[in-house]
Amino acid sequence: MKCISGHYGELLAKHKHHKIDILLSPMISSLPSYLNGAVLASLTCPRVMAAPENIKAGFLKEKDAFSEHGVQYVAPMVALADAPLVPKQLFTALKDVIPGLTMEETRRAVDAGFRALAAYGSDLRAKARAVLEQCARADKPALLVLARPYHMDPGIGHEIEVDLQAHGYPVLWTQYLPTDRDLLDWMFGPDIAAGEIKSPLDIGDVWPSSYSANTNEILWAAKFAARMPWIACVVRLSSYECGMDQPTYTPVQQIVERSGTLFFSFQDLDSTKPAGSVKIRVETIAHYLQKYSAEIIAKKRAASPPDCPLLRP
Repeated sequence: MKCISGHYGELLAKHKHHKIDILLSPMISSLPSYLNGAVLASLTCPRVMAAPENIKAGFLKEKDAFSEHGVQYVAPMVALADAPLVPKQLFTALKDVIPGLTMEETRRAVDAGFRALAAYGSDLRAKARAVLEQCARADKPALLVLARPYHMDPGIGHEIEVDLQAHGYPVLWTQYLPTDRDLLDWMFGPDIAAGEIKSPLDIGDVWPSSYSANTNEILWAAKFAARMPWIACVVRLSSYECGMDQPTYTPVQQIVERSGTLFFSFQDLDSTKPAGSVKIRVETIAHYLQKYSAEIIAKKRAASPPDCPLLRP
């Protein structure tokens, strides 16, 4: 929300060098998620969804900045959680903007995009599992960052996870936790048997109103961290008092801390001058991990089911 206006302006300013012809900025109403099918919906934040039209108004207030730079502005509504619908939504918006565009070409492009996204996610989940296996075999701690995808951007997340990793602790991200069946059955099997949840990806026991994509993933990742012995610390990142995130602060912290896992949060990251304060807090986190991680791992392992898949030959 804070970056998009400047991004539009930067793109339009390229009219002398690397000029663009079309500015495609979809109003994304829903997102693909590994939790789809286990939650009520995977909707985007309403402010983010409406951002393309809201920001567009600022570029039309005094004059049409798009026409002035010879740029066609296109902002279709796109439901990325409903893959079969996306080609129709994009083709309807682009057929009069891109000469000769066909529905079949649009469908092939969308299919290629979703395949690339799935392959990217699958690769990162496999790497996350490999990290957890290394930690399990060495009985060493890992950290989990609970955040929104944009916090991976170094300018927005201030590379907090990079500083933590420099202390020797591997870092996992909310969006790319492993979802292999054997691992999830081991972690969540007792909850399913007790009738508390219907599937390993169910968050109904902690968050009945599971409509927001990123909120759902943050809550599920907190549950994952609470049950994974080698995640000894969880770090929560948030910006600009995000309205979708605020109701989750307390339940997420409670889920994590009740398992004995360390919990730290960096809130309002965009409203601070974090260079010095972030360094101090990172050092604090590293200190607590060095002091307590072995004890945390031992207690969580004692409370876990036997025969962890991460330790199998």
